[in-house]
Amino acid sequence: MSDLQYYTAEGLQKLKDELHHLKSVERPSISQQIADARDKGDLSENAEYDAAKEAQGLLEAKIAKMEAIVSNARVIDESQLDDSKVLILSTVKIQNVSNGMEMTYTLVAENEADLKARKISVDSPIGKGLLGKEVGDIADIEVPNGVMKFEIVEITR
Repeated sequence: MSDLQYYTAEGLQKLKDELHHLKSVERPSISQQIADARDKGDLSENAEYDAAKEAQGLLEAKIAKMEAIVSNARVIDESQLDDSKVLILSTVKIQNVSNGMEMTYTLVAENEADLKARKISVDSPIGKGLLGKEVGDIADIEVPNGVMKFEIVEITR
């Protein structure tokens, strides 16, 4: 897994915190469960032991995957981004041309997208349609039931 992933400083720190939690809390907890199950006797018929060993395997796989992600993560330098165009980390106010409804979204990397927090992925249909646009431009966004037109009202960081 050598794909570079781009994160905000906040997003990368959140990932590192989760990895630290897995290593410092979850891993010792599962080790304790294995030790407790081992103390109960015959391992060949011990379902608790088997379950704990399986949980340990899943946890170690998750830790390895997260370590790979962290090692390939790069923090986006916001100072190098152009404010006149919609780019990753831009906060964009858009207006639906057909009904006048306004929405504001921040474009983030796919792994940081959170619709409740109004953060959408640059790889989403809306994100792809907005990238590179300037204030006043009309973005044609392909949606399942046709094409929606959004006007770029404001771009901020």
